[in-house]
Amino acid sequence: MENFIQQIKTLSSRIERIKDNIKTEEATKTSLIMPLIQALGYDVFNPEEFVPEFIADVGIKKGEKIDYAIMDSGSPVILIEAKSVHEKLLKHDSQLFRYFGTTKAKFAILTNGIEYRFYTDLEEPNRMDIKPFFVFNLLEFRDNDIHEIAKFRKNVFNVENVLTTASELKYTSEIKQFLNQQWEEPNDEFIKFILSDVYQGVKTKKVIDNFREIVKKSLAQFVNEKVNDKLQKALNSSDTNEEHVVEKEEVPKNENVAEDKVTIETIVTTEEEIEGYVFVKLLLKEEIDSNRVHYRDNKSYFNVLLDDSIRKWVCRLGFNTANKYIQINDEEKTIYKLNNVDEISLYKDKILEVAKQFQ
Repeated sequence: MENFIQQIKTLSSRIERIKDNIKTEEATKTSLIMPLIQALGYDVFNPEEFVPEFIADVGIKKGEKIDYAIMDSGSPVILIEAKSVHEKLLKHDSQLFRYFGTTKAKFAILTNGIEYRFYTDLEEPNRMDIKPFFVFNLLEFRDNDIHEIAKFRKNVFNVENVLTTASELKYTSEIKQFLNQQWEEPNDEFIKFILSDVYQGVKTKKVIDNFREIVKKSLAQFVNEKVNDKLQKALNSSDTNEEHVVEKEEVPKNENVAEDKVTIETIVTTEEEIEGYVFVKLLLKEEIDSNRVHYRDNKSYFNVLLDDSIRKWVCRLGFNTANKYIQINDEEKTIYKLNNVDEISLYKDKILEVAKQFQ
């Protein structure tokens, strides 16, 4: 799994770099789509596994072709319709919809090489759903997204297993999308629902409009308080009186400073660094007593360590510049780029492996 995660991250970086140079649908297929298929473990040069231009007869139309089909025992299990990287996937493709009902495939993918929309037949057997049950974006993904697409790897792919989670994925996604819309701009019905328990008067249009900003602020405060409560709870699980030692840095020599004079740099520990510390602490909790996990901040980076010993640092977080990173205390002192704090979880196994060395 770790190798697959790294492949996806590498592919993501590559796409970010080359996408603007891709001009056609064919270039999208060869430069973006086929590398992902290979990352999933399929041999794109073996027609027993992967068939380009798969023929799917539709009614009286013969010789209709779909871009790709992933095969199993001579039958298609996944159909793939490709579009140019510059084409937005605003709705499901009518061709893909037609093909789905004429083959034994239980899954269909519509993609432009960056966004992958996964479909099945949850609402009506052998008829592709209008909405995808899962959307994976190679430039904007979270840890759980990688775990979902990993289910389509050749060595673990099982139709029934994926179908059992497809329904939950679909409706979870739609609920999150609805909540996000209400977060940005709550509609009248949502405001009326909120007011049903807090306002006894008639919910006129004027009343609803007056409460719109109040509802938005209340939602924001509620989420912020929940996040802060969780962070505080995690921090309180360790020694709240822990002394944070700041590393000393030498002041450059000049005529106003004695050669041997050393000063302690003023260090500002940010909320993002604390969030990263809590994230690592929670990852370590499976194997390491939380009371052993401490941190030390300095000007250049933020240390997460065991037993409050700098000799037992597990990782370093670089959040003081636009280019965020995590450095793991392995043999190579490997550095990984981070887009956000959540991506720390991608290196859970490596973090645990280092921490176990200090047990």
